[in-house]
Amino acid sequence: MAQSDRPSSYRRTVQLYTPEQRRRRDETKWTLVQGILAPLQFLVLLISVGLILRYLATGEGLFAANVSIVIKTLLLYTIMITGSIWEKVVFGKYLFAEAFFWEDVVSMLVLALHTAYLVCLAYDLIDHRSLMLLALAAYATYAVNATQFLLKLRAARLGARAAGHDTHPVLEAAR
Repeated sequence: MAQSDRPSSYRRTVQLYTPEQRRRRDETKWTLVQGILAPLQFLVLLISVGLILRYLATGEGLFAANVSIVIKTLLLYTIMITGSIWEKVVFGKYLFAEAFFWEDVVSMLVLALHTAYLVCLAYDLIDHRSLMLLALAAYATYAVNATQFLLKLRAARLGARAAGHDTHPVLEAAR
């Protein structure tokens, strides 16, 4: 039985925000900041993965790959800081608000792996191939985390529609 064929009692709606939290989400500039930084970081990720794979396949382009990983990591730090501010404005906590608890937990692993890459690069702790593999591991973890957020926001958007609430235009992109 398809979900749309199920009685409404079987459908799970996710109410991610209380009405007050929704109002704060819609009024804060940090929602727009997150909406700009998230796709920008994803674009940098795609370029960086290409550069890393080029290096791993040919041995060429190590500098470009490293620069792209550093840029991706700086964007990650930026989105994490601004995301924490957003979470504080909307939910009253900088991190680990109930609505995004598991996403924040995985975000800590993403930050740890990206930071480990920077430390290994700065102190020449591992060979270049291992450094690139560490970056790919960080990126894979980031992809899991980004998927968590997209699924949560999509479910919340569908839940808001089911409850008759308007969704925020920036969050509407998380279809």
